[in-house]
Amino acid sequence: MSYATEWLVNFRYIIKGQDALIKELCDHFQLTKIEGTIIVFLYNNPGKDTAGDIVELRMLSKGNVSQAVESLIQKSLLTREQDAEDRRKIHLSLLPAADPIIEAVKKKQEEFGYEIFRGFTEEEIRLFHEMNGRIAENTLQIMKRSGLLK
Repeated sequence: MSYATEWLVNFRYIIKGQDALIKELCDHFQLTKIEGTIIVFLYNNPGKDTAGDIVELRMLSKGNVSQAVESLIQKSLLTREQDAEDRRKIHLSLLPAADPIIEAVKKKQEEFGYEIFRGFTEEEIRLFHEMNGRIAENTLQIMKRSGLLK
């Protein structure tokens, strides 16, 4: 197996692991998968707080995100606020009612991260994050050149 294939397979395993984490949280808190995904995204990505950010970075359907945002607002877990400078931009914020979900997310992500990096030294973890950042930047450049990303 090539390095690229091996890396992609491992990446898919990580995504499936995170999906399982989100599914478990959704089952416990009676959320749809996309609602859980939005809550986890907003928690993990401060400053990336618009539906457009979620659509772009999670590569989800705009219609599905819009519908899930409305549902989360109805469940009093999320609020939206118009941007002061750009009235077309709407910021999403988690409400205090989402705190128990966020606490569960923190705990599950900590456990997941511990399991993924079990047996690694601090230096190996630091090097992984450094190399992963470089891979991400290279991947973004490929996507921009191919027109997949603006």
